[in-house]
Amino acid sequence: MTVKGERGRGARRPTLEEVAVRAGVGRGTVSRVINGSPRVSDSTRAAVEAAVAELGYVPNTAARALAANRTDAIALVVPEPETRFFAEPYFSDMVSGVGAELADTEMQLLLIFAGSDRERRRLAQYLAAHRVDGVLLVSVHADDPLPDMLAQLEIPAVISGPRSARETLTSVDSDNYGGARSAVEHLLSRGRGKIAHITGRLDVYGAQRRVDGYREALRDAGREVDELLVEPGDFTEEGGRRAMSVLLERHPDLDAVFAGSDVMAAGARQVLRGAGRRIPDDVALVGYDDSAIARHMEPPLTSVRQPIEEMGRAMIDLLLAEIADRRPAEARVPERRHAVLPTELVIRASS
Repeated sequence: MTVKGERGRGARRPTLEEVAVRAGVGRGTVSRVINGSPRVSDSTRAAVEAAVAELGYVPNTAARALAANRTDAIALVVPEPETRFFAEPYFSDMVSGVGAELADTEMQLLLIFAGSDRERRRLAQYLAAHRVDGVLLVSVHADDPLPDMLAQLEIPAVISGPRSARETLTSVDSDNYGGARSAVEHLLSRGRGKIAHITGRLDVYGAQRRVDGYREALRDAGREVDELLVEPGDFTEEGGRRAMSVLLERHPDLDAVFAGSDVMAAGARQVLRGAGRRIPDDVALVGYDDSAIARHMEPPLTSVRQPIEEMGRAMIDLLLAEIADRRPAEARVPERRHAVLPTELVIRASS
């Protein structure tokens, strides 16, 4: 038995025209209702929706996308090795925010890794075929060719953090400079005298801005910036261990460390404990991201919270606007092209 509104196996799919006849309206009106157009009266919308339910009509999204020269797909491109993606909470939080914002759309999200030359060549061929409507780029380095390639292909794109102060693509970032300042000002307020900084990769603009915030906070407090207290890391736990070892060798009397990520702070903590330093009694420790790592460390880690999920949501909002706005990039409103979200220092027992 077939219930009204359902179709038996192998039954013919109801057409848009049949929905129009059932609702007593034109085909164009049905199309406007299905596509969410506001240019339809409430009574007409109700009649069309009733006809859709009665007939069991399912919109052919593939055909609609083809007619509109759309794929209804967005690529989230990560130019990093897969090992880093799965090791760092930053990426999972970003995907969570992106996915939540796409949940109410018909867009499909594709996760693509482009950490090697071979993967980048394959990605270039894929994107050149215009198989996605837009691209989200996460963890972009200063010399990364992908943003320029997207611009050349005229594919709408949004990146998580600009490559420089002169970024030409739409970007979403957190206030890296302000977040770093708040971390150092907090350590200064606790009476710490020798504050070291483990940076992220310095070919990442956000890491550069955190170094700027660190230095300026010290200068504004009348402290001299000792560059031997600044050691590059790479956002990994091993990088944090390596940098902490170097810093302790140079300055065994340091009494505070600001790490450019929670993951690096976890590596630094291992070295400090191995050297017999108590946290925070001997050395105060502050991280960045306020990830689950910060909450589960012992002692719990003071960390700068950047709203990563909110950044993912903002990236999607901007990208959908880019996709809908087909004007040349130079003709678009610049005020909407760069979003910077606030950070917040979350104080815990490590400082």
